[in-house]
Formats: sequence, structure tokens, C-alpha cells
Amino acid sequence: MIELLASMFLLAGCFFMLVASLGVFRMPDLLTRMHATTKSGVLGAGLIMCAVMLFFTESSVTLKALAVMAFTTLTSPIAAHAIGRAGYFIGVPLWKHTVKDALKGRYDAETHVLKSPDPEADDKKS
Repeated sequence: MIELLASMFLLAGCFFMLVASLGVFRMPDLLTRMHATTKSGVLGAGLIMCAVMLFFTESSVTLKALAVMAFTTLTSPIAAHAIGRAGYFIGVPLWKHTVKDALKGRYDAETHVLKSPDPEADDKKS
């Protein structure tokens, strides 16, 4: 029974990893690719680690699998944010149907300074 449950977790994890890899090819720009790979990749790796914990019931393997899950959950979104931000700053074009560009007008390409939003200007718009 444990083998069947572990197999289901493994297959589900592999499915989400496949979705993440397809997202790299199918998504139109850097930011949406980063979103697809981060979300599906972390979920897929987490499900695979759950399968490992179920199949190998040793405490050392469980601890290592939990460490992998924690590490990927904490670092993957941060890395995707850093890569997406760096791509934006070097001028990687956004998708033509992008609705909102929150950094537009706030980044000075010559000095490489990112300005904070002006709360007074936002109040005047309201």
C-alpha cells in the first residue's frame, strides 16, 4: 500500500515537473516563464520528496527530504525574483499583452537606481 501511495506522489511530482518544463517553452516572456517554473517546479520537487519519505521510512532520509523541500520552497521564489528583476533591468522585452509594468518610470538605466513609489503622487491620482 505504501508503494502505491509513493508511486502516486512520484507520478504527480513528475507531472508537475513536466508542466514546469513545458512552461519554459510555451510561455511568451521571461517573467511568465519564471512564474511557471517556480510554482510547478517547487510543487513537483515537493511531491517527489514526499514519495521518497514514504518509500524510505528511515529518519535520516526523511530529514534530508524535508531539508530539500524547505530549501526549494525558500530559495526558488527568491531566485526567480532576482532573475526576473535582472532581466527587466538589462532590457529583456515584456510580452506585448502585459497589463501592468510596476517598474516603468522608476528605474534609471544610467545610474542603475530604482526609485521608490511616491505615495503623494498615488494619493493625488485617487
